[in-house]
Amino acid sequence: MMAVKCLQVQWSLWNLPGYETILGGLPWRQQQQQQQQQLRGSGRRMQIGRLQWSRHHSVRSSMSGGCAARAGGNVSQSDANDNAEELASSSSSSSDAWQDGVLSEEEKRVRWKTRNSSSLSSSAAEAAVEEMRFPAADMFQVIQSSKDSRFDIDYLGESTKGDMNVRPDIVDNFENEGVAATLGGPIEEVAKAEAKEAEALLDALKIPKRFPHGVASRGIFCSRTLSLRSITTIGYDMDYTLIHYNVNAWEGRAYQYGMNNLRSMGYPVDGLKFDPDLVIRGLILDKEKGNLVKADRFGYIKRAMHGTKMLSNRAISELYGRELVDLRNERRWEFLNTLFSVSEAVMFMQMVERLDEGALPPEIGPLDYEGLFRAVSKSLFKAHVEGQLKMEIINNPELFVEPDPELPLALLDQKEAGKKLLLITNSDYLYTNKMMQYAFDQYLPEGMSWRALFDMVIVSARKPDFFQKSNPLYEVVTEEGLMHPCLKATSGGLYCGGSASMVEKALDFHGDETLYVGDHIYTDVSMSKVHLRWRTALICRELEKEVMALAYGRGHRTKLIELMNQKEVVGDVFNQLRLALQRRTVGRQAQTGAATGMEDRELAENMQKLLVLMSRLDQKIAPMLEADGEYFNQRWGYLSRAGLWDKSHLTRQIEKYADIYTSRVSNFLRYSPFMYFRSQSQTLAHDCDSHGPEAGAGEPSSRSSFKLPENHQRVDMEPSPSATPIRR
Repeated sequence: MMAVKCLQVQWSLWNLPGYETILGGLPWRQQQQQQQQQLRGSGRRMQIGRLQWSRHHSVRSSMSGGCAARAGGNVSQSDANDNAEELASSSSSSSDAWQDGVLSEEEKRVRWKTRNSSSLSSSAAEAAVEEMRFPAADMFQVIQSSKDSRFDIDYLGESTKGDMNVRPDIVDNFENEGVAATLGGPIEEVAKAEAKEAEALLDALKIPKRFPHGVASRGIFCSRTLSLRSITTIGYDMDYTLIHYNVNAWEGRAYQYGMNNLRSMGYPVDGLKFDPDLVIRGLILDKEKGNLVKADRFGYIKRAMHGTKMLSNRAISELYGRELVDLRNERRWEFLNTLFSVSEAVMFMQMVERLDEGALPPEIGPLDYEGLFRAVSKSLFKAHVEGQLKMEIINNPELFVEPDPELPLALLDQKEAGKKLLLITNSDYLYTNKMMQYAFDQYLPEGMSWRALFDMVIVSARKPDFFQKSNPLYEVVTEEGLMHPCLKATSGGLYCGGSASMVEKALDFHGDETLYVGDHIYTDVSMSKVHLRWRTALICRELEKEVMALAYGRGHRTKLIELMNQKEVVGDVFNQLRLALQRRTVGRQAQTGAATGMEDRELAENMQKLLVLMSRLDQKIAPMLEADGEYFNQRWGYLSRAGLWDKSHLTRQIEKYADIYTSRVSNFLRYSPFMYFRSQSQTLAHDCDSHGPEAGAGEPSSRSSFKLPENHQRVDMEPSPSATPIRR
C-alpha cells in the first residue's frame, strides 16, 4: 500500500530536502536530466511528469517496505510497514480533502510552503509530500473574462480568453530548471525538435495529428483566424447541420410531393424524374431567362444551363456579355444556398423545358419564367406546410437520416469544456425532438438525452429574422409541444420564436465570443455575422466529395496546366514575331537588330508554324478544360472553382462570411474544443516566392528615408519557399 501511495506523490517529491538521499546514488535531478537526454536522443522524450512516474517505477520494488526504511536503514520491516499504513491512512483523508475542495486556497499554499523546511526528516518529508499532493486539474488556471489581469489580445488579434496557464503559486513553489534545461538553445531549433517529438507523442497515444486517419476531406478549413478557447457559446442549426439527410431520399421525396402539387394545378409533369446531379449547391437561378448559371467570385458567368441543356461559351457570351450576377436583385437571381434548394432547382429547370416545348395547357394562362418559378416554389412550400413530408420522415427516420455516432461526442466535449451550447432551428418542436432523439440519444451516455447537451433550445426560430428582429417568445411546456407566452428566457429553457438578442441577454454572452454553426450561407452564416458579429462556421457536406475529386483530378489538372503554359510560351514568341512584322510593314525597325534582319520568308514560315501549333494545342486544351472537375460533377465541375484558375461565387461567399468551414460537425471531435485555427496565406498575382531579387536592382527607394537603429542587424528579407505567412 505504501508503494502505491508513494507512486501517487512521486512527481512532487523531487523538491524536498533529503530526497536525493532517499533515492540514493546520483542526485535525483541529475538522474532526471540524464534520462531526458537519453530519451531526446531516441526521439521519444516524454513529459517530465511521465519521467517522474517512470523513475518511481524503477525504485518502487526497493521501497516496498516503506520510504522511511530507505532513508534511515535502521528501521525494522514491521515498524516500516506500520508507519506506511499509518501514513497512507492519514494522507488519504488529506488528499480527499484537497480534491473535494475542503481546503481553502490559503491552506493549500501553507501546505505547499512546508516543503521548504530543511529540518524535516525523510519520513516526515514523505508524509508532508503526501499531504501536499496536488491534483493535475488544480495546477492550471483559465482566463475566464476580460477583467482578468492576464487577459490580452494576441499578435493575431485574437482574445486570450479561455487560455490556460500554470497557477502562479505553482510556479513560485516549483523550480523549473528541469523543464528549462530541456528547452535550451535557439528557439527555432528547439521548436523544430519539439514539434517532431510532439507528433511522436500523438502517434504513441494513437491520436490523429490533423485529420482523422489522415483523411483531408474531414478537415476543418479556416478563412479567418479563430481561437475556440475564447469562444464561450456555440449555437447550432439542426437540418443539414446536426442532422444530415440522405439527399437522394429527402430531396427526392420533396420533389415527388412538389410535382404532385404541380400536377393538381394542371401542369404536365408525367415522365419527369428527380435528377440530383442536375444541380449543385452554389449555383444561381436566373428567373428572368430561365437559366441556371455558375458565376466566379466577381459575378461573371462561366457556365450556364437552359432547361436541362448546357449552353456553349458563345451562347453564354451572347446572352450575358459582361453582365454580372448581383444577388441583391432578389427578384431576378436566386442563390442555391443549401441542399434544400436541390429539389426546387431540379423542378424549375425541368419545367422550363416543358414551357419551351409549349407543353403547358392554355388554361394555365400566359406564363413567363418568373411566373413558372413562383408556381414551382408554391408547390414545394405547400408540401412542407401540409406536413405530410415531415410526418413521413418522423415515422421512418432510418430511411432519410444518416446518423453520425461521433457527432454527439463532439458536442459533449464542447459542453464539458465549459461552452454553452444552443440549438436554434426553424423546424417545429415535434419534428426537432424526434430527429434529435433518433440522431443523438443512442450515442450519448446511458440516461442522457439530447436536451441535456444544450443550455437553451429555440424551435420555429424564423431565421433570418431571428438575428435582426424581435419576435414573440413562447415556452414549450409539454412533450406534445403545448406552449404559453413568455416574457423572459432562462438557461435550460425550451422556447419557440424570440430573438438572438434575447438569447444573448439570457445567457450573458455577446459578439465575437459566440460561434454559430449552420449549413445555410445566408440564413445562418451571413445574417449572424453581419447583424451580431458572431463568429461563424459553415457545414458543407459536399466538401468530402470535393476534396476527393480534387485529389483524383490532380493529374488531369497538371497536364492541362502544362499544355496551357506551353501555349503561353509559344504564343509569346508568335506575338513578338507579329510585332516585328507590323513594324516592318510601316517601315520601322523591329524590337532588335536580329529581328529587323530576319528575311520575310523566314518570318512568315515561323509565324505559320507557330499558328498551326497553337491551333492544335487549343484542340487539345478545350475538351480537357471542359472536363476539369468532372469527378465532382460532369456539368458544373468543382463546387469551389469557376474555370481553371478562379474561385466560384460560393467560395467567395464562404470566405466573406464563414470564419471556418467543414463537411460535418463531428469533425470538431478531432480538433479539441481548444483549437486555435489559423488562416492560410493567400496567393496574390504579384507573389514571386520562387524568384530572387532582380539583377542590379537596389533596395526600395523608401528605405533611404528610414533610419535604422545603430545596433540593428541586417536580416535577409527574401521570402523562403517554405515560409507560410499567416493572415488574419
